[in-house]
Amino acid sequence: MTAIIDYGVGNIQSIINALNDFKAKYIVTNDKAEINKCSKIILPGVGEAYYAMQKLKEYDLIEYIRNTTKPLIGICLGMQLLTLRSEERDTNCLEIIPVETKLFDKKKMIVPHMGWNNVNYKADEILFTGIPNGTSFYFANSYYVENNIYSIADCDYNLQFCVTVKKDNFYGIQFHPEKSGKYGIQLLENFIKIC
Repeated sequence: MTAIIDYGVGNIQSIINALNDFKAKYIVTNDKAEINKCSKIILPGVGEAYYAMQKLKEYDLIEYIRNTTKPLIGICLGMQLLTLRSEERDTNCLEIIPVETKLFDKKKMIVPHMGWNNVNYKADEILFTGIPNGTSFYFANSYYVENNIYSIADCDYNLQFCVTVKKDNFYGIQFHPEKSGKYGIQLLENFIKIC
């Protein structure tokens, strides 16, 4: 069973639709006891980092997420929340990945980064099993995570930036697999079935 954390930030229905494609078992909850019954956790997120952290605090989920040993994947803003801090309203985040989330330079590129972009990953990464290297995924982000020692995939948007991280049991993906067609569905299935 997979827990989709519902904390008022994110497009839960898109993730539900994607999980239904491969008949995954899941619950949608913000209750720690219910989350704890599950073997995997999805932390979605769309919107502002400061607001999202306030909602996680409201539901008393910050320490739970920081300390979980269950495989957890943060999607889009959910990935950014795994970092130390975000430049968005100078927000302290979950402090799991020791790197910062930064605003794209509006003088050098169109912000937000919106649409399809090629993702290049490390060849031995099981999260991308069955997915060709260089596959395009769908993005919608104004902020990005710097490349770091936990980066397992990146892409080019006038700079190389991290689009997938892995540290211990924590994964983060900047793009939206639930909106990225069959390979996005494959990535979610890989996370739930083999990670």
